[in-house]
Amino acid sequence: MLPGVGVFGTGSTARVLVPLLKAEGFEVHALWGRSEEEACCLAKELGIPFHTSRSDDVLLHQDVDLVCIYIPPSMTRQIAVKALGIGKNVVCEKAATAVDSFKMVTAARYYPQLLSIMGNTLRFLPAFVAMRQMLVEGYVGEMQVCDVRVYGPSLLDQSYGWTCEELMGGGGLHTVGSAIIDLLSYLTGTRAHRVHGLLRTFVQQNSLIRGIRRVTSDDFCFFQMLMGGTGSSSCGVCCTVTLNFNMPGSFVHEVMVVGSTGRLVARGTELYGQRNGSKGEELLLGDSGWVGPEVKEMPLPHLRGLSSMVKALRQSFQAHEERRSWARGPVAMAPTFEDGLYVQTVVEAVKRSSCSGEWECVEIMSQEPDPNHNLCEALQRNKN
Repeated sequence: MLPGVGVFGTGSTARVLVPLLKAEGFEVHALWGRSEEEACCLAKELGIPFHTSRSDDVLLHQDVDLVCIYIPPSMTRQIAVKALGIGKNVVCEKAATAVDSFKMVTAARYYPQLLSIMGNTLRFLPAFVAMRQMLVEGYVGEMQVCDVRVYGPSLLDQSYGWTCEELMGGGGLHTVGSAIIDLLSYLTGTRAHRVHGLLRTFVQQNSLIRGIRRVTSDDFCFFQMLMGGTGSSSCGVCCTVTLNFNMPGSFVHEVMVVGSTGRLVARGTELYGQRNGSKGEELLLGDSGWVGPEVKEMPLPHLRGLSSMVKALRQSFQAHEERRSWARGPVAMAPTFEDGLYVQTVVEAVKRSSCSGEWECVEIMSQEPDPNHNLCEALQRNKN
């Protein structure tokens, strides 16, 4: 028996997610938008019976047992934590800060019987599922280098909003880079321990964002990660990631893993491989064709990954008669809230590196920092 769904968000992801949920047999009972007008408009368009701009109206809805949160990062933590506390299963996007992510982890640990996963859909893309399996089976031998390139048009909204503000979770590193950081951890089975990065905002104003308004979120990002192999006997995996969102009309999404005996490359939704000594690449997994809706704002790898994630959710819930019960197997590959905390920690380390020009260590917080820490230090200095 599938749970009723409440969706938070009225952006491009929500517009695609709702039809995908309905196609898999889920009933979407409620929709939240930042304004009544936004919520009403999309609810009518997608045939959702209830809409609101009050978060509690969705969270307390008697027919909603699964909450999907696709809203600005600065709002994610509040909704996710409250949803778990009320007893709802949660699928959500990234939070704005590592502190917010830590609070989400704490809530998830307190309610382990509830589903709590991050919505990084790239893990579910068939090309990356196959790539990970082939890496485990030793297709490339010992993994040495990962190289990722993502190029595309601007990520900015048509008007000034959170996508323009670095502090609110806007920018290529937070929006797209976080999914890549998580994906590389999933593919290699390791985590970054040191990073070095460079962020730039080349377009600070445009025809729609001008005057006193300026964009602070990055539209170009290059960073390196040293993953695994922290001991002196092993160098681990070296990763380089380039994100450039100053290329209108084009989209490139390429993830390459090079090892001692060969390499695997995922280009878009297709997987290629070449062993050392062979004459050329071979197509290992082709694009079976996308029969769903085309969405300009959502690249095909994320679109197909989202579809695969929804299918996995259906398989996870349908095995149980109780609407809130779920099986871990079908969604075992999904990133947990702990993975979300790791990703956000890496993102913040890359930002520090861009400011300092130095390599930065990735240290995941084990307890929530004292909000009055800086004040206490200042008082202590004054006493001395």
